[in-house]
Amino acid sequence: MFLGLTVLTYLASGSMVKALMMACVGTFLGTVGTDTISGIERFTYRSYTLMDGVGLIPVIMGLFGISEVLFNIEEASKQEIYQTRLSNLMPTLRDWKDSIFSIMRGTFVGFFLGILPGGGAVIASFASYAVEKKFSKHPERFGSGAIEGVAGPEAANNAASQGAFIPLLTLGIPANVVMAILLGALLIHNIKVGPLLIKDHPGLFWGVLGSMYVGNAMLLILNVPLIGIWVKILKIPYPILFPLILLFCLIGVYSVNNNIYEVVIMILFGVVGYLMKKFAYEGAPLILAFVLSPLLENALRQSLIMSDGDFFIFFSRPISLLLILAALFLLALPLLPGLRRRPRGGDLD
Repeated sequence: MFLGLTVLTYLASGSMVKALMMACVGTFLGTVGTDTISGIERFTYRSYTLMDGVGLIPVIMGLFGISEVLFNIEEASKQEIYQTRLSNLMPTLRDWKDSIFSIMRGTFVGFFLGILPGGGAVIASFASYAVEKKFSKHPERFGSGAIEGVAGPEAANNAASQGAFIPLLTLGIPANVVMAILLGALLIHNIKVGPLLIKDHPGLFWGVLGSMYVGNAMLLILNVPLIGIWVKILKIPYPILFPLILLFCLIGVYSVNNNIYEVVIMILFGVVGYLMKKFAYEGAPLILAFVLSPLLENALRQSLIMSDGDFFIFFSRPISLLLILAALFLLALPLLPGLRRRPRGGDLD
């Protein structure tokens, strides 16, 4: 979790101070709800909706969906439909050359973040995007459709989703919420998940592995022919498209828990996201800190309970020690160019 938070320093394309401010806001939002250890309500203001914490889906839809609509309405830009025929849907050799190393790095990052409990595809995608932005010779292209910024996070997303099955199927430890639901489904069918799963249920184990390959092949078969349909959306006039976006956001948020107050939360964060865009504050650090802060808090408190308050427990295990050292290295890395540019003693004049 600490290593994931250090990635925040690489997500900022503008002011680092503003990115850290957004990370603080995200960390605060992650503390809203009922304390899992003491059972005390924090910042809920006697709201039953906030007792379970602020929902991730309303926050994301508000910050990136509603705010975008509001921002585009204010600009009142004239819609220009790009008339062209669809061609070259498959990647060219130049595309492979530009993205092959991004795919490899994204797969590596996503796989290991997927294995770690609490990681998940969301953190893996953000981490891969940050890594690609640092490795790129032209980071200014990111945010405008650079293929490296698309291929790396997508590879990390897939790798994290599949890597999360390793601790579940081998040790019976769910790495994220989705794996926990899957574990519950297996237990309902009296299937013991752990080291003996391959021996006791080989058909299930190899069926899961096979489904990953079949699923990716089916996605490729379905998505490529349907590209022509999806691009038709770009020809819809803005006065029709924007209300549809708002409608889908409202239906999507309400259908999760059938809670009207989550719709209010989404609209509130839509206004906040609009103001963030106006004053050049970024939403990615806020979302990543919001996802990580509850996991970080629980892991920190559980570890300190196990060690009777001794912080040395984080440095006594090799995996924990390596991750903390990697996080400290990432934090110190931006300072190295500044150290190299310092004037020498004889150049002070």
